[in-house]
Amino acid sequence: MGPVLAGVLQLLALIAALALAYIPLGNYLARVYSCDRHWRVERWIYKGIGANPDAEMRWTAYLRGVLAFSVVGVLFLYLLQRIQGVLPGSLGFASIDPDQAFNTAVSFVTNTNWQSYAGEQAMGHVVQTAGLAVQNFVSAAVGIAVAVALVRGFARSRTGELGNFWADLVRGTVRVLVPGAAIAAVVLVACGAIQNFSGIHEVGQFMGGSRQWNGGAVASQEAIKELGTNGGGYFNANSAHPFENPTPFSNLFEIFLILVIPFALTRAFGLMVGSVKQGYAILATMGTIWVGFVALMMWTEFAHHGPAFDIAGGAYEGKEVRFGVGASSIFATSTTLTSTGAVDSFHSSFTGLGGGIALLGMMLGEIAPGGTGSGLYGMLIMAVIAVFVAGLMVGRTPEYLGKKIGSREIKSAACYILITPALVLVFTAFAMALPTPAHSMTNSGAHGFSEILYAYTSAANNNGSAFAGLNADTHWFNTTLGLCMLLGRFLPMVFVLALAGSLAGQRTMPATAGTLRTEKPLFTGLLAGVVLIIAGLTYFPALALGPLAEGLAS
Repeated sequence: MGPVLAGVLQLLALIAALALAYIPLGNYLARVYSCDRHWRVERWIYKGIGANPDAEMRWTAYLRGVLAFSVVGVLFLYLLQRIQGVLPGSLGFASIDPDQAFNTAVSFVTNTNWQSYAGEQAMGHVVQTAGLAVQNFVSAAVGIAVAVALVRGFARSRTGELGNFWADLVRGTVRVLVPGAAIAAVVLVACGAIQNFSGIHEVGQFMGGSRQWNGGAVASQEAIKELGTNGGGYFNANSAHPFENPTPFSNLFEIFLILVIPFALTRAFGLMVGSVKQGYAILATMGTIWVGFVALMMWTEFAHHGPAFDIAGGAYEGKEVRFGVGASSIFATSTTLTSTGAVDSFHSSFTGLGGGIALLGMMLGEIAPGGTGSGLYGMLIMAVIAVFVAGLMVGRTPEYLGKKIGSREIKSAACYILITPALVLVFTAFAMALPTPAHSMTNSGAHGFSEILYAYTSAANNNGSAFAGLNADTHWFNTTLGLCMLLGRFLPMVFVLALAGSLAGQRTMPATAGTLRTEKPLFTGLLAGVVLIIAGLTYFPALALGPLAEGLAS
C-alpha cells in the first residue's frame, strides 16, 4: 500500500468514526445543557462554591462568572508553579520563574496550552495533575458554556437571560469531559501510553551520555488534552512522544478526540434552536473547510519536488515514521483548525506552503471545527456576518434564526472578528521591529518571520502549537504571548455574550418568502466564502512575507 493511499484511507476511517459519533453525542450534549435536573455530585459542588444553579443570568452576570472563575484559575496555577520546589512529588524540579509561571498559568486557563518549557524537565507530578490537567477540563468547559449561552440567545425570545454559568460549567465538566476523558484514557493505556507516578529513570546511553525519562499520569492528561482541544504535552515532544502517542491507531484516535466534540456541538445547536437543518448547515461549512485544508496539506507534503522527497515518498523531515506523511498532515490540519495545539510532527519542518496552511488554519479563527465551544460560537459569529453581507446585497434587513441583525448585533460581531488579527499583527510587528525578540529566531528570512508570526497567531487564537524554531522562553515572549492569550480569549467572549444578550432580548420573527434560507447549501457556500475572504484580506500581506515567499522560492 502506498503512503498516499494509506493517508486517504485513514482520512476516510476518521470521517466514518466522526459520523457515527455525531448524532448520539450531539443529542447528549443538547440534553445536558437543556435539562433542569442536577446530579447529586453537582449539588455538592454548587453547595461548596456557594452558587445557585437555578438562578438565570443576564449576559453581564454570565460574563462576570466567566472572568471571576478564570482569574482565580490563573492565580491558583501561578502560585502552584511558584511553590513547586517545596511540594511533594516535584521530582526535584525547582519552582518556575515568574515570567514563565505567568505565561503557563495564562496559557492553560485560556485553553491555549502554549508551552515555553520542556514538560519532563520542568513540571512535577503535582503541577501536572492538580494544576495543568485540572485546567484542561475546566477551560474547555468554559468554552462550551459560552457557546451554549450564545445558542440560548438565538433560541430564547424577549428575555435577556442566558442560563447559569456555574451550572453550565459544572455540567460540561462532570457530564461530558470527565467521563469522555476517562474512557479515552483507558483506550490510550491499552494502546501503550503510560499512566503512573514513577520518578526519574535512567534509560540507557544517548550520544555518549545517559538519558533520563520520568513517568507520570500521561494517558489521562493526553485524553483531556485532545478531547478538550487543549494541546499541552506532558513531554516536550508532545504527541510525537511514544509515551503519549504510541501507535498509528492511537494517533488516529487522538485526532478523533480533537474533532468529535466541536463537530457534535453543531448537532446540539440545531436541536436547541429547534432546527436540526441549521446545525447541518454549520456542520457542512466546518466540514468542507476541514476536508479542503486536509487535502491541501496532504498535497503539499506528498507532491513537493526534490530527490530526497521523491525517494522517501513525501516530505518526511520532522515527521514520525510511525505515522507517516498522511497521518501527520491530518493531525497538523486538525490541530490548527481547532484550538488544540497538540502536534505529532514539527510544523517548522513542513514544506513552505504546508506551514502556510497550518498558519492559515489558525488565522480563520479556529472555527472549522474550532475548539470545544469556541469553534461553534466563532462560526455563529461568522454566520451573523454572512447574513449581514447577504442583506446588503439584496437590500433587506438581515435576519438569522428569526432574529434581526441590527447595528448593535453587527458591531458586536465586527469587534469579535477584529480583535484577534489586531493582536497578531501588532505584536508581530513589534517583535520584528525590536532587536531583542529577533535573537530568539533560529532562522532568518521568510522562515524566521514565519516563526514569529506563527507564535503570535497561535497565542492570540488560543491554539498553542509552535513552529518549533523559536526560543520563546524569554521575558519578552513569555510576557507578550501571555498578554496575547489573555486578550485573545476573553475580549472575544465579551462580544459573544453581549451579542447573545441582545439576541435573547428580541422577539423571534416568523420566516417569510423573503427570508434568507440559512439551512440551504447556498448559505453554506456563502458562509465558507465569507470565512475565507475575511481571513485572506486580513492576513495575506503577512502570509506573503512568510510562508508564501518561502514556498514559492523552494
